[in-house]
Amino acid sequence: MEKYKYRAVSEDGRPVRGVLSAANENDLFSQLQESGLELISCSSVSKKTGFLSTLGVKKGVKIRELIQFFMHLMQMQGAGIPLLDSLADIRDTADNDYFRDILAEVYRDVAEGSAFSEALSNHPKIFSSLYVSLIASGEESGNIAGACEQLIKYLKWVDSMQVRVRKATRYPTILLIAVIATVGIMMAFVVPQIVGFIKELDQELPVITTSLIATSDFFVANWLIILIVLIVLTVSVITLSKVSDGFAYRVDAVALKLPIMGQLIRKINISRFSQTFGSLFLGGIDTLQALDASAQTVRNRVLNEALVDVQRYVREGLPLSQALNKCGEFPSMVVRMVRVGEESGNLTVVLNQVAEFYTNDVDEEVEKVIAMIEPALTLILGVMILWIAAGVFGPIYNSFSEMDF
Repeated sequence: MEKYKYRAVSEDGRPVRGVLSAANENDLFSQLQESGLELISCSSVSKKTGFLSTLGVKKGVKIRELIQFFMHLMQMQGAGIPLLDSLADIRDTADNDYFRDILAEVYRDVAEGSAFSEALSNHPKIFSSLYVSLIASGEESGNIAGACEQLIKYLKWVDSMQVRVRKATRYPTILLIAVIATVGIMMAFVVPQIVGFIKELDQELPVITTSLIATSDFFVANWLIILIVLIVLTVSVITLSKVSDGFAYRVDAVALKLPIMGQLIRKINISRFSQTFGSLFLGGIDTLQALDASAQTVRNRVLNEALVDVQRYVREGLPLSQALNKCGEFPSMVVRMVRVGEESGNLTVVLNQVAEFYTNDVDEEVEKVIAMIEPALTLILGVMILWIAAGVFGPIYNSFSEMDF
């Protein structure tokens, strides 16, 4: 199959652009007609290998669009509508042109005889191994609607967790940038104008004033170098984290040891693991396969490596609770709860309880982080203003006191 970039028009006259896999241009024409689109022009993507062809808008599918997809599929399967008809209806009503093209390829693969899970696995950037595993389990049991229900529950949880993570990172980051920018502007532009005349006073300046002037002069002379160094350091850390697993591992290890954010990072990842593993286990996926898929949702490499060790211990015959305890990265409470779940035969229920507990705990930690950052940054600004005030008004007060009226 070759990928074609096409321009088409919908039945209501709306222009549509996209990329679709097809055997040839006739096959592309047929697929677009089935989707209610009329082909205007097309070209092979493989022919555009120049630099400009790489400069495109990054396309993707939002989690809420996936929730809507699986929800519609669950409703149609529950109503007894054949899978192909369900996929065709969802494809034709998709608002995201990129997602519609993906669904068109899934529909084509299923129509040609592929299993639904296999058709989804051809698009790993959209449908992860977790989705594919649950759908495959639903196909084996003849209950795709039930698998979709599990995915909907899981994706809604992921969506809510992403909101929590954004809240925990974006707001403090914006505040920190604002404080750094404020301090930089004051030192580079405001302070020089205020204390410029102080240098001309015929008196010995106090240490607090000389330090303020020296700091301001340093910022004025080196602000561009400081900015470049900060940018280079940031880009270097991000680049090295992507190209070097060892460096990325050390960065994640340091992140886990941070005073407050470390605990928050650990709780977010444990919550992800518990929710994912519980959903897969309830969906009938075996323990090792569920562990492998769950580990992929854990973003911290230290915890991810620990889960690789857990998989090895379980493969060697250890119960899950003992494997989690042996890896040394999971809190004793999690180990105890998993042990209770194994002994009672309610492991899925216990894992959901762990995920719920840590989800609520993440909310509390986020509020705690925000509550601590706001006064801390306010204190920094206050100290900065006090330093400027003392450095400026101290010499002025002394000069007034020495005047003979």
